[in-house]
Amino acid sequence: MGRYIDENLQPGEKVLYSTNAHWIFFLPAVGLWMLAAVFLALSGMVPVGSPLIVACWALAGIVALFALYRTVTAWFQHWTTETDVTNLRVVHKTGFINRQTFEMSLDKIESVDVEQSIPGRIFGYGNVTITGVGKSEEKLATVTSPLAFRNAITAR
Repeated sequence: MGRYIDENLQPGEKVLYSTNAHWIFFLPAVGLWMLAAVFLALSGMVPVGSPLIVACWALAGIVALFALYRTVTAWFQHWTTETDVTNLRVVHKTGFINRQTFEMSLDKIESVDVEQSIPGRIFGYGNVTITGVGKSEEKLATVTSPLAFRNAITAR
């Protein structure tokens, strides 16, 4: 199974820039994995034979299950999100079975706005809002390298 953009290129169209959802999606999962590790470390500090060991193991297991769920969902979201700029249009696709796409001709784009928080500036992600003719607007959240993405759209 190939990329969405590769399967839907028009004759004479070529991909100029590709980006994806930022790895920051995995941050909640990483935090939960660290919490599970803390509970496991605490179980090693409890005296042998204490019922607190079982409680620490149980908490570590429960948190690890939540961490696994968050890891899988973040990976799936990252895997199924594509954002590309071609010489003719901007294409954004999310989803696998329930697919949602946004496509806008470069000629119909009025403005491209970038919002970056302080962590976004540090780690290289941000939200991009594409406004088209007739006030159609599409907000792409947590895009990797949003300034390079904006420049790929605006530089013709």
